[in-house]
Amino acid sequence: MKAILYRRYGSPDVLEYEEIEKPTPEGGGVLVKIRAASVNPLDCAELKGVPYVFRKMFGLRTPTAAEPGRPGVDLAGVVETVGAKVTRFQPGDDVFGMCIKNPKAEGVQAWVHRDGSYAEYACTPESGLALKPESVTFEQAAATPIAALTALQGLRNKGGVQPSQEVLIHGAAGGVGSFAVQIAKWLGAKVTGVTNTKNLDLVRTLGADRMIDYTQEDFTEGTRRYDVIFDCYAIHPLSAIRRVLTPKGIYVGVGAPVKQGGIGILMGLLRMQVLSRVTSQKFVTFLARPNAEDLNTLRELLASGAMKPMIDRCFELSKTADAIRCLEERHRQGKVVITVG
Repeated sequence: MKAILYRRYGSPDVLEYEEIEKPTPEGGGVLVKIRAASVNPLDCAELKGVPYVFRKMFGLRTPTAAEPGRPGVDLAGVVETVGAKVTRFQPGDDVFGMCIKNPKAEGVQAWVHRDGSYAEYACTPESGLALKPESVTFEQAAATPIAALTALQGLRNKGGVQPSQEVLIHGAAGGVGSFAVQIAKWLGAKVTGVTNTKNLDLVRTLGADRMIDYTQEDFTEGTRRYDVIFDCYAIHPLSAIRRVLTPKGIYVGVGAPVKQGGIGILMGLLRMQVLSRVTSQKFVTFLARPNAEDLNTLRELLASGAMKPMIDRCFELSKTADAIRCLEERHRQGKVVITVG
């Protein structure tokens, strides 16, 4: 089978498109014939091995000539074969989900994987998959898992979003942000989406009640106060964020610029913890966790039409390096997807 590999950390230029042996599922594993995958910042960080402090902290394996890295987590495709312990799926089922090694792991380790989804086939645990709704394409399904899980768990679990609350989504047209707008509306919130000029109409169609064009206005300098701020970029100082949070508001950060480095990110986490202890406002950041129950919630949202994945561009598997560059280099409307076969 064809797959994307890397034998050293670096830019997308280190990716190789090669023929390798097709894997075989064991026990509770499922072999999926992949029809589409999508690109996430997590994949970019894995490829570069940054931030270095997290690589050391969580023991992420360094790629070698003998054991190359296999990037890619999100996937959608058709079940090829199943392990002896699998009960929920059978060959021929259309599925979507995440290519992971141990769904019960914590933190960054939950996303460690042996097989990557940038390939014609990959094995993943049964709990990492859900049946694909007939109403969505493989590309739309592949665009969903990590980004939509991040939005769902961030808004519902960390932000505690309630009906009629004022919620601001910073980065409302991006991969995570476009799902966050729709999920916040599903939770009953009044949503303000922050994006650039060209994406205002898109954010409106996603369901936002109000839009802010960040090229014309800094939301941290406005007079409106928000119960929850869901921040996909984490570029504003917390002192500015505090001004536009309600007295008991919650800030949920889901992104950290890599240029901060590991120490910069850790210092930011420390500041959040301190502010959460000494003020009535709460500041949290988190990494989404693979979760079979939440994945099925996403399936229901897709099937009902309450959530529609936004896809910016699609690339063939052999052009995966270009797909990652697209994620890194340009402002996107939704997700970047890789088509297979």
